[in-house]
Amino acid sequence: MNLYFRLFWLLFWRMRRARTIDFLDVSRLEFRAWPTDCDINLHLTNARYPALMDLARTYMLSEMGLLKPFLQRKWLPVVNASEFTFIRDIKPLHKFNIDTRLLGWDDKYFYIEQRFVSQRGLHAIANVRGLFVCKGRKITTAELLQAAAFQGEAPALAADVLAWKQLLQAKKQQNQ
Repeated sequence: MNLYFRLFWLLFWRMRRARTIDFLDVSRLEFRAWPTDCDINLHLTNARYPALMDLARTYMLSEMGLLKPFLQRKWLPVVNASEFTFIRDIKPLHKFNIDTRLLGWDDKYFYIEQRFVSQRGLHAIANVRGLFVCKGRKITTAELLQAAAFQGEAPALAADVLAWKQLLQAKKQQNQ
C-alpha cells in the first residue's frame, strides 16, 4: 500500500519540482526505508528494491521531459530483465537515493543502471534491460530516440553489460 502513496507523491508532488536532465544524465530520487519496507531481518526486503526502482525510472523519464509525451503516445515501459548485486543493507528509517542512468541501447532494448546510495556508501547496484510497447507493438529504438530528440551516438556498453546481454541471449536460445 505504501508504494501507492509513494507513486502519488511522485506524480503529484515530486515531479512538479523535478529538475531537467539530459538524456544521458543521472537522475537521483531520495527515499526513506519505512518499517513496512523491511523484513524480519530489519533491513529493506529484496522485493522492495525493484518496486522502488520502477518509481525511480518513472522519475528519470519525467526529469528528461519524456514521461508526458510517451504517455500521450500510449508508450508503456516494460522490464525485460534485471540483475542485482547487494552490497550493504538498508536499515529501517534510513535515507537513501536511487541514482538512475541510461547506460546505452541496441536495436531493441535500453540498458539502465540503478544504484542505491546513502551516506553509508553503496548499498546495491542493479542493471535493467527494457523496452517500450504500445498496443502489443514494440517501439523501436529509432522511434524512441527520435521522440526524445536525441541526436548523439549510443554510448558503448561496458564489458559487464555486454556479458550480461550474451547470457540473456544464451538463456533465451536454451529455452526455446
